[in-house]
Amino acid sequence: MDHPDSAVRSASDALLQSVELAEAAEELGADGAYFRVHHFARQLGTPAPLLAAVGARTRRIEIGTGVVDMRYANPLGFAEDIAAADLLAGGRVQLGVSRGSPEQVIDGWRYFGFRPGEGETDADMARRHTEVFLRAVEGAAFAEPNPRPMFPNPPGLLRIEPHSEGLRKRIWWGAASDATARWAASTGMHLMSSTLKADESGEPLHVQQRRQIEAFREEWARHDHGFAPRVSVSRSIVAITSDADRRYFLGGGQRGDQFGDIEPGLRAVFGRSYAAEPEELIEQLRADEAIRAADTLLVTVPTQLGVDYNAHLLESILTHVAPELGWR
Repeated sequence: MDHPDSAVRSASDALLQSVELAEAAEELGADGAYFRVHHFARQLGTPAPLLAAVGARTRRIEIGTGVVDMRYANPLGFAEDIAAADLLAGGRVQLGVSRGSPEQVIDGWRYFGFRPGEGETDADMARRHTEVFLRAVEGAAFAEPNPRPMFPNPPGLLRIEPHSEGLRKRIWWGAASDATARWAASTGMHLMSSTLKADESGEPLHVQQRRQIEAFREEWARHDHGFAPRVSVSRSIVAITSDADRRYFLGGGQRGDQFGDIEPGLRAVFGRSYAAEPEELIEQLRADEAIRAADTLLVTVPTQLGVDYNAHLLESILTHVAPELGWR
């Protein structure tokens, strides 16, 4: 936010411009708008109000997250909030959840009142929170009704309200490893694979992700979830078509994957950025095995540069790149 070219100077800017950029994406013909969620950072901390606002201002596009850190989430309260946002959006929420990425603070979930149980890790706690959340959005009835309620109750145990029919089939898990991708498949969550993944073979990110996608689909086929799985991968992609693009991106960015430790005991591979003239960019993207294997591509944009410039970046991809690669 402190960069001299930044168009985002306040929390209000970040939220309002997110809504405006989603509107612009819909007008350009994009399929969705997904938002990152980070606590203790000058970014977007709580997704439900933003998803509801975007849902009220758009009509067609999917609206989602990539991803919500479930270590911080009260599963039942979160289920209420997301169901309400989904109803306001007409059933267009595609919710990405996960264990989360490295944080701004040490064990930030402690300040939200959460602790791992006996013998649990914080990752175990995230999965436990997620399992409770999934049962809640499914509509499971579990709460004993008051015999003298303020309002009349339906018969039997009660569920979380509001309930949004179909939301359970639109939950995604951000998986950093092959094992968590398999776990997501076993629980009936779609797969989100980001620009960062646990390094499990030393191969380039796109190759490791392609193997991860294969593991996910193999596990999904062992279960009868009653709906088809989806897979997304995220990429930083810029089609250089203007002088401003050249100034911001040409010659910059990371041209190859990087490997490093993001926390003790976790070595990761960080995906490269794609920034080139359209013809060269198309050839680079054709070689990306994970993009070919996935059914959904999430393109990250530098939101601090403002709505108009990011709309230009999206339009360049949709106009000069997507048709050549057969992207819808």
